[in-house]
Amino acid sequence: MPEAGGMPATSLASRSLAAVWHPCTQMQRAAAVPPLAIVRGEGPWLFDDTGRRYFDTSSSWWVNLFGHADARINAALKDQLDTLPHVMLAGCTHAPAVELAERLSALTDGVLGHCFFASDGASAVEIALKMSFHYWRNRGHATKREFVCLRQGYHGETLGALAVTDVAVFRDAYDPLLMRSHQVMSPDARQALPGETAADVALRAAAELQALLAESHEHIAALILEPLVQGATGMAMHDPAYLRAARALCDQYEVLLIADEIAVGCGRTGTFFAFEQAALPGQPHIWPDLTCLSKGISGGYLPLSLVLSRDRIYEAFLDDDVARGFLHSHSYTGNALACRAALAVLDRFKQDDVLRHNRQHAARLTAALAPLKTDARIEHLRQTGMIWAFDVCEPLVGPRFAERFHLAGRERELLIRPIGRTVYLMPPYLLDERLSSWLAQRVLATLDDVLNQTFTDLDNADRPPEPPTA
Repeated sequence: MPEAGGMPATSLASRSLAAVWHPCTQMQRAAAVPPLAIVRGEGPWLFDDTGRRYFDTSSSWWVNLFGHADARINAALKDQLDTLPHVMLAGCTHAPAVELAERLSALTDGVLGHCFFASDGASAVEIALKMSFHYWRNRGHATKREFVCLRQGYHGETLGALAVTDVAVFRDAYDPLLMRSHQVMSPDARQALPGETAADVALRAAAELQALLAESHEHIAALILEPLVQGATGMAMHDPAYLRAARALCDQYEVLLIADEIAVGCGRTGTFFAFEQAALPGQPHIWPDLTCLSKGISGGYLPLSLVLSRDRIYEAFLDDDVARGFLHSHSYTGNALACRAALAVLDRFKQDDVLRHNRQHAARLTAALAPLKTDARIEHLRQTGMIWAFDVCEPLVGPRFAERFHLAGRERELLIRPIGRTVYLMPPYLLDERLSSWLAQRVLATLDDVLNQTFTDLDNADRPPEPPTA
C-alpha cells in the first residue's frame, strides 16, 4: 500500500518518515515532500535508491570538501580503524589529536597555540563562549560576562549558541530560555546606501560596534562573528575592513574576539582561515583570540569541531585549583578517527595545492554564471571564494519558493536548498571547466522553471509560509 507522497510503505523514505525526526524540517510538510533516499556517493554526486544522480551543490551542508568516498581519506580512516578508533582524551592522548592540533596552530603562525576538541559546530561555539567568560573571571574581571553578536548572525542551535544567533525562525521559540546578548549592525554589503561601497558599509557597522564597546566594555567578555560570510541568514557577504576594525576595537576595549569559521573556514572563502583576509596586502596577518572550526575540517566524514585559542587564554586556566581549569568535556572529544580524517583533509590541501586550484575553480564557475549579472529577476549576485549566491527579487518569489526550487533542482540532477529567496552554491572542491558549465546551466534552467510557474502558484498563497532551509 502506498503512503504519503505515493511512496510504498516499505521504501527507505517512508520508513524514515515513520522513524526519523529530520533536522531543519517541518515534518508535517515532509510527508508531502519526502526525503531523498540516498544510497551512495561518488565525488560530487549522490545517488538515490532508484539510481538517479544529484550534484551535491551544498557539499552536504557545507562539510564535504573533496567529494564523497574520497580514496585518500578512505584509506586514512581504514588504517586508523585498525589501529585506534577512540580513547578518551581526559588523562590520555593519541597521535592524530596531537598532530592535528600542531598543524592547525602552525597554520596560524603559532598565534593560536592550543586546541580544544569537541563534536559539532554549536559545541565549539559553546566552548568559546564559556572559555571567554571563564578567562575573564580567572583574570579577576567576573563582571565581563556579556556577549556581542552581529544581526543576521548564526552560530548554532544549542542554548548558548542561540543566544548569539539572530535568525528568528531558529531562535524565537526558545527566546525565554536564552541569555541576553548585545546585537550590532551586520556589515552585510547588501545594505549599501546610494554611493556606498562594501567597505563603507563595513565601517558604518564598525562605528556601531565602537559605540557599544565604549559604553559597555567593562561588562563584555567577547564579540563573536562569522568572518566574511554570514551563512545561514542567506550568504550575507562583507568587506574584510570590518574584521580589521573589529580586531582593533576589541584590542582597544579589552574584549575577546571569537571567529566562528565553522562554515567559512577550511578554504571555503579563498584562504584556509577566512580571517587571514583581514590584513591589508603586504601586512602581517591579524588573528582572533579564539577560532571555531567544524564542518569541512573532517571532510564530511565524521563529527568533529574544535576551538583554537591564544596562549594567554590557555595560561589563564593554569592553577593548582581544579575549579580554575576548563572542565568542559564530551565523551568523543578528540576522537581518533575524526582527527585522522582531518589530517587527511590537511594533507589534501598541502599535496594538491587546493587553495590555488580553488581560485581557478571559482573563476570558471563565476564566468559560467555571468548571465545572472544582467538578469532583472535577481539581485545581489555575489561570490566569496567557493561560495556563490543571488537573491530572487521579492515580487517574483511566490509561496514556498525554497521548496519549489529544491524540487525543480532534483528534476535537473541538482541537490540544492535555497535559504528563503537566496539561491546559493557551495560545491565540493572538484569543479573543472566542463562541470562548472554544466552546473551553471542547470542552475539557470532551474531558475527559469521556478519563476515561470510562480504566478500560477500564487493562487495557492493561502498555504502556510515555508521556513528557510540551508
